[in-house]
Amino acid sequence: MARRLRSVEQAIADTDEPGSRLRRDLTWWDLTVFGVSVVIGVGIFTITASTAGNITGPAIAVSFLIAATACGLAAMCYAEFASTVPVAGSAYTFSYIVFGELVAWIIGWDLILEVAVAAAVIADSWSGYLGTMLGLGRLTTHLGALQIDWGALSIIAAVTAILASGAKVSARVSLAITAVKVSVVLLVIIVGAFYINTANYFPFIPPAEPAGGETEQSLLSLVVGGGSSHYGWYGLLAGASIVFFAFIGFDIVATAAEETRRPQRDVPRGILASLVIVTVLYIAVVIVLTGMVKYTTLHAAGDNANLATAFAVNGVNWAAHIVALGALAGLTTVQIVVLFGQTRLVLAMSRDGLMPRWLSRTGRRRTPIRITVLGGMVVAVAASLFPIGMLDEMVNIGSLFAFTLVSGGVILLRRRRPDLPRGFRVPFMPLIPICSVTACVWLMLNLTALTWIRFVAWLGTGLIIYALYGRRRSALAHRIRQGGIESVRRADGEVS
Repeated sequence: MARRLRSVEQAIADTDEPGSRLRRDLTWWDLTVFGVSVVIGVGIFTITASTAGNITGPAIAVSFLIAATACGLAAMCYAEFASTVPVAGSAYTFSYIVFGELVAWIIGWDLILEVAVAAAVIADSWSGYLGTMLGLGRLTTHLGALQIDWGALSIIAAVTAILASGAKVSARVSLAITAVKVSVVLLVIIVGAFYINTANYFPFIPPAEPAGGETEQSLLSLVVGGGSSHYGWYGLLAGASIVFFAFIGFDIVATAAEETRRPQRDVPRGILASLVIVTVLYIAVVIVLTGMVKYTTLHAAGDNANLATAFAVNGVNWAAHIVALGALAGLTTVQIVVLFGQTRLVLAMSRDGLMPRWLSRTGRRRTPIRITVLGGMVVAVAASLFPIGMLDEMVNIGSLFAFTLVSGGVILLRRRRPDLPRGFRVPFMPLIPICSVTACVWLMLNLTALTWIRFVAWLGTGLIIYALYGRRRSALAHRIRQGGIESVRRADGEVS
């Protein structure tokens, strides 16, 4: 059976198609801003407190270290791939080159879910913070059975307009707003440090407590019969899988490789610099958070627990309002970069014919206007009309799956194409990529069984769509029919 593989040369050549060419405007600093913009967002302002209160206790600092280590290993693999193949699409494009069209479609379909859910959740959270700051509650209108969330609708419309103006404008807006939210994070660390009570750090790993049914356990604890993953050692591991959501986004930097002036140098710098910055800030924040307030107090607040809760408990109400402002700014920049990544992913897939090719057309400013507007409309409908549940884990499992494929792909591409120029090379090959794959799979196993069921169902739907549409309409399949068969290999290894 033939396996459709895309060559590196063809992937790079496709970026010069006149109708879908992107403009090279970005520097490594722009990419670092993008990375910090998207990573410091909903995770640090909300997930840290609720996870510490319900899953890990004070041991959340260790959970963050585990998640950061896994992200660091994967980030090096992304840096090598992006500097070798500076093409939009990130993990999707990399998988097409290394594993073939079917796996590329699967990972692309997976990332579409990840980005769409993330964007809808972010818009919903942004609307909630806006209503709180204005003292008006949710800005919604009921139309029969439908409920329009005007806050979610407005942020998506604004971000869509910014993205339609081009990547450079998006980077400048992100820089301005990121300066605000980083200042708020530093304020949390500095002011919160004066309210730390070391007694709150004990017990550091609270004893495990029963909670929920079997599907609410991590898959690992369910398989090995380890019992509850609320607190205890299984809670610490499950917490790493959950707070991993707070790191998601650095991979989106790789989707901007095609719009970077010197991608071989600048993309690795942007990816690694942004990850180092946010890791330092995250660890400092969770140490302050769990020192300011007992984890049981955060647990009592339930899913409403956030950084502002810790300041409110200590009577620092003015700081609580500033935290809410930082969360609003943080969510805004996250939305910009997440929707940016969505457009570049769909651009790459439509170029390849796995989605309608008319989507890949760029406008006068070499910006994918059609995808930007259509993607914004889809997310706006989802976020403003439908209730958004706690789907953070769906985003996590999608990202971890992508990280696993990219990490394994780096090893294969080194062996197949050692001749390719690489702006960054993963050290200690193949040890680092193998450790990355192991860490990502481990974190996936610590997600709930219900998340796995949803994930498998989504991938199954994607396979049906590929069989009915993508397989016949792909650009690579067209080249094969026309005689361009350099990228197709059979299972026995022969080029056919």
